[in-house]
Amino acid sequence: MSTVASTPTLYLEGPAFWAPTLPGWDIARAAFRGEGATAEPPSKRPAPQVLAPAERRRAPDSVAIALEVAGAAVAAAGRNAAELPCVFASAHGDLAINDYMSSTLVDHPTQLSPIKFHNSVHNAAVGYWTIGTGCMAASNSLTAFENSFAAGLLEAAVQCAADTQAVLLAGFDVQAVGPLASVARSNGLLAGALVIAPERTAHSVAAFDWALLHGQHAAPALQSEAARAIGGNAMADALPLFEALARGTAGALVLPLSATLALQLTLRPLT
Repeated sequence: MSTVASTPTLYLEGPAFWAPTLPGWDIARAAFRGEGATAEPPSKRPAPQVLAPAERRRAPDSVAIALEVAGAAVAAAGRNAAELPCVFASAHGDLAINDYMSSTLVDHPTQLSPIKFHNSVHNAAVGYWTIGTGCMAASNSLTAFENSFAAGLLEAAVQCAADTQAVLLAGFDVQAVGPLASVARSNGLLAGALVIAPERTAHSVAAFDWALLHGQHAAPALQSEAARAIGGNAMADALPLFEALARGTAGALVLPLSATLALQLTLRPLT
């Protein structure tokens, strides 16, 4: 096992989280620490205020949860969304819309909805975000299957380090439905976001050093029942980091990127 190159210390700001049983970072943080209960009954999907009312109504679940956490993270970090580069990560995009499109093309191809079509592309969420916030900075949408959050974190960290500019990272995935569910596992709704910054600010919650590790690495075990209960979502590789932030855990956290590569974070809580 070996590490690759040295990298600058970076900082995490404004963690934001949303799942039906953990609708917001304050609730999620308490539940991950074993100090609070999950929401009962589970919350309905959020209504992100960054969108105009008409867009908010027709936006799919994937867009709604992604923009909810992105907006919360930027606000908690005290940043200006219009000036903040962003990386949006999702393993599958919106599987429900892709199931609808596939079924419609088979049975009633002339009835395919243009609105559904434009929401089916993988960068739909980041497109809504940049339009809604007026953001003209660089934006990225990526996937790495079950390691999508880790890949997004690496992308955002590299951009932050290279440009010495804060970067928003948002990860999200939704329920798999129809035939796609047999090959693309994902349960429920889950989204998390944070801002990665090159320097410590009043909003920093943790510092981290980071490196790439060669070899096979298993995903970290989840520490709380609240996290394990939502671990069937395709964005579950985000959960170890959010648990560590909630618990104020210091030390190494290894997030697999592929079968032969992983991202190691060495966390130092600041709050």
